[in-house]
Amino acid sequence: MPVYPTTAVPSSAAWLGGLGAVPFIALAGAMPFLDEATRPLVARALLTYGASILSFLGGIHWGLAIAPLREATPANLAARLILSVTPSLAAWVALLIAGPAGLLLLAFAVVAMLFADLRATRLGEAPLWYPRLRIPLSCVVVATLVFGALA
Repeated sequence: MPVYPTTAVPSSAAWLGGLGAVPFIALAGAMPFLDEATRPLVARALLTYGASILSFLGGIHWGLAIAPLREATPANLAARLILSVTPSLAAWVALLIAGPAGLLLLAFAVVAMLFADLRATRLGEAPLWYPRLRIPLSCVVVATLVFGALA
């Protein structure tokens, strides 16, 4: 039996996740309406916010790796911990390269983390409700990052 037996997304996770999407939508949505002087600043804000959220997604996997829910082999624990810090490194690189390439790197990394999240759920390491939260949020985040890169 899974450690997390329900597929219902807790209301607090749903509304916090939704609120977390608001800056993505607002920043990317504003970009076409901005003048050439303001657009780079808003793009940088989108990039920075996306980098912080990507790091947060990695932190979730650190927590899942160290949670005492079941025994892990040393190799499995090491792999999970490496996976958990990779998003922060990708976010850092995205911040360094900035611009459209940085936004596209973030979009790719969010998709990669979604696959890691889906795998963790299949293995019983993440709640059964987690994909129901992550899939729509990831779609919004990826769409806004790509839109921001192309705006």
